[in-house]
Amino acid sequence: MKKLAIIITHPIQYYAPVFKLLAAHCNLKVFYTLGFEGTAATFDKGFNQKIIWDIPLLEGYEHAFLENTAKEKGSHHFMGIKNPGIIQSIDGFNPDIIIVYGWAYHSHLIVLRYFKGKIPIWFRGDSHLLDSKPLWKKLARKILLKWVYSYIDKAFYVGTANKAYYKSSGLKAHQLIFAPHAVDNERFSEDRTGELNLLRQNLRIDMGEMLILFAGKLERKKSPELLLQAFLDLKLKNTHLLFVGNGEMEESLKEAVESCDYAPDGTNNEADSSIKNRIHFMDFQNQGYMPVIYQACDLFCLPSQGPNETWGLAVNEAMAAGKAILVSDKVGCNLDLVNHDNGLIFKTESATIHDSLKKIVQSDLGKMGKSSYHKIQKWNFQVQANTFIHELYKGN
Repeated sequence: MKKLAIIITHPIQYYAPVFKLLAAHCNLKVFYTLGFEGTAATFDKGFNQKIIWDIPLLEGYEHAFLENTAKEKGSHHFMGIKNPGIIQSIDGFNPDIIIVYGWAYHSHLIVLRYFKGKIPIWFRGDSHLLDSKPLWKKLARKILLKWVYSYIDKAFYVGTANKAYYKSSGLKAHQLIFAPHAVDNERFSEDRTGELNLLRQNLRIDMGEMLILFAGKLERKKSPELLLQAFLDLKLKNTHLLFVGNGEMEESLKEAVESCDYAPDGTNNEADSSIKNRIHFMDFQNQGYMPVIYQACDLFCLPSQGPNETWGLAVNEAMAAGKAILVSDKVGCNLDLVNHDNGLIFKTESATIHDSLKKIVQSDLGKMGKSSYHKIQKWNFQVQANTFIHELYKGN
């Protein structure tokens, strides 16, 4: 049985299920480089609070937490991960293949450079070239990336934009293998009707009224203010807007809502019909309850302007829940997951979100949601794991 080593920062809900599937077909060991800090409730700067996931992330596969001696530990900067024993630990396992998730950490880059030519190095990441950058930055980054990826034997791209990024970084077609970005489709599609009805009731959303959802970190790159402003400007009737999450923009978003005191018809003499009563905020919700959130909405929107909205796995989750989608063209998954059958993409350089939001709420969102559900079925953990397994045993 082949031996496969995976180098990754910390347990992540989108990857742990794949590791469990891989462990059934190879001798797998996952090396977590952030250290034991990755197992406890840690402060997430994006959500502005401590987070610990409520689903199991360490079951069904062998793993080790490496000592991290960084002064400021964290996966948000290059020097936040320094593992003095990482080479010795990997050598002790003696793998046939090494997969590295992300290169922009001190220890991960050391692994790439040390094992090049000794053990085949595979790579997994989801970067793209969709963000606008000055020409000099593009050229400088291209030089850097060609150097980094010269240490890679194969890269497993998550979608169209990610593949273009790898090709621009010097990797050849034969080095690139598609392994779809995925979420737990079954968990997000499991029927939670009773709970979603209660949620809508608690939000005072009447039968027949529409709910637009933004779920994620309330941070600048995700641009939640664009969705809020479009909702306010369009004065959509019989429509609610729900923000689920926390972050740096939470206070300013709530202040913007509180400053609104007009009703959908432009008057302000009926407080109960005021538009601000149809805009709702919920704190961060853990994985166990998120399927209810998605199922309760009619339309999911991710208006990110970036930079670095590399994929947007919340879109996968909403599609698994059978929902229509509205995203910007800066969201990495837009080229693969969204088209006229299941949603709309608004172009940030030539149009505003207003036109697309107005158009999509007048569409058959139920039909679009069904299209989303069927489309996302091919983007699953098993297909991703099977891709790794096939490459691992190819030629044997």
